[in-house]
Amino acid sequence: MENKQEDRRSRRSRKLLKQGLLELMKEKRFAAISVRDVTDRMDLNRGTFYLHYPDTAALLRSLEEDMLGEARTLVDAHMAETAETGTLRPVFEPVLNYVVDNRDVCAALLDNDSGSSFAARLHDLIRHYGASLVETWYPGAPREKLDYLLSFIAYGLIGLVKVWFEDEIRLPKEDLIAEADRMVTGAADRLLGAKA
Repeated sequence: MENKQEDRRSRRSRKLLKQGLLELMKEKRFAAISVRDVTDRMDLNRGTFYLHYPDTAALLRSLEEDMLGEARTLVDAHMAETAETGTLRPVFEPVLNYVVDNRDVCAALLDNDSGSSFAARLHDLIRHYGASLVETWYPGAPREKLDYLLSFIAYGLIGLVKVWFEDEIRLPKEDLIAEADRMVTGAADRLLGAKA
C-alpha cells in the first residue's frame, strides 16, 4: 500500500513541477528559470525537485518526452489508414486535436526562447514517419529528393501550427488540415511526380 501511495505522490510532484516550469516559461526565458523558481511557484521544496530531476533541463526534457510520446502513440494508431488513403488527414487531425488540447504546453515548447529541443525532436519524428509514407506513396523516389522533401514538410507543418497559434487559431481547424494536406501533397507531387 505504501508503494502505491508513494507512486501517486511522485506522479503528483512530477506533474506539479512540470506545471510550474510551463507557467514560468510563459513569463521568462528558460535560461533564466532556476530550480528555486519552479519549486517556489508550486510551493514545493527543492529536495522534492532533486528527488525527481537533477536540473531544470532534465525537467524540460521530461516534459518534451511526455508530449512526443503521446504524439507517437497517435501517429502509430493512424499510420495504416494514412498510408492507405494517400492523405495526411487520418494522422494529422488527431495529432492537431492533441496539440490544441495542450496548446499552452506546445506553444511554450515551440517558442524559440524556450531552450527546448522540442521543435527539433518533433522535426525528427515527422521525418521518421513521413519517410515511410512517402516511400509507400512514391515508390522508387530518389533518396536525395526524399531528404529535401521530408525536411520541407516537417518544418512546414511545425511552422503552420506555430503561426496558427500566433493567429489565435482563427483559421478553422478543418481548413488548416485541408491546407496542410494540399501543401504536403502539392510539394511531394511536384518534386517526386504523381502518387503510385
